[in-house]
Amino acid sequence: MNALPKCPQCSSEYTYEQGTVYVCPECAHEWSMDAASDSADQKRVWRDANGNELQDGDSVTVIKDLKVKGSSSVVKVGTKVKNIRLVDGDHDIDCKIDGIGAMQLKSEFVKKA
Repeated sequence: MNALPKCPQCSSEYTYEQGTVYVCPECAHEWSMDAASDSADQKRVWRDANGNELQDGDSVTVIKDLKVKGSSSVVKVGTKVKNIRLVDGDHDIDCKIDGIGAMQLKSEFVKKA
């Protein structure tokens, strides 16, 4: 059985073929069959707000006040976060912030320290 690739945008496994493209019924993302074979060979690269490449174990600095969901606390601008871990998903940085605890951040709101 020929397995179809997962959606590169939302990772849904319910993709289907439509002519020369793959389609995701969950997020309506379409991509060519050629791009799907190329993306399997490529490794994901995470970048900060300035375009610098991030890696596991890096230290980053928050560039915008971020509200903590479910709490009244705020992660302030300039907060330094050490030893980050990169993950796939909408929030692509797992980390621990002193005084707040474990949380996830988006790479677009940090810069490499």
